[in-house]
Amino acid sequence: MSAKLSTEYGDIIIENSVIAALAGISAMQSYGIVGMASKNAKDGLFELLKSDYMAKGIRVEVYENSVSIDLHVILEYGVRISVVAQNIIDNIKFNVENYTGLEVGNVNVFVQGVRIDKR
Repeated sequence: MSAKLSTEYGDIIIENSVIAALAGISAMQSYGIVGMASKNAKDGLFELLKSDYMAKGIRVEVYENSVSIDLHVILEYGVRISVVAQNIIDNIKFNVENYTGLEVGNVNVFVQGVRIDKR
């Protein structure tokens, strides 16, 4: 279901894919995140999504006046997961509320993996 805002001049409809893209861009601005993971894992393996398909790792549910966002992410090795997750939540909540005018009810961050850089 898309988000619908009513104004004195008419209705504004915001598709879930737009909110997901905004959430993905906001999450990628956080330090420690490598990228989004596919939310449909086969055999328990998650793949890192390319930047063009970032929204596939994000699920958006719109209720009457609030939005719920679930993200599946892959983080860098060596970062404190709780701090990075809180930073992701804060960035998404701020940007989605600022750009859309919708209230973000909750943001759930599912850490699907940690990437280790081999140098």
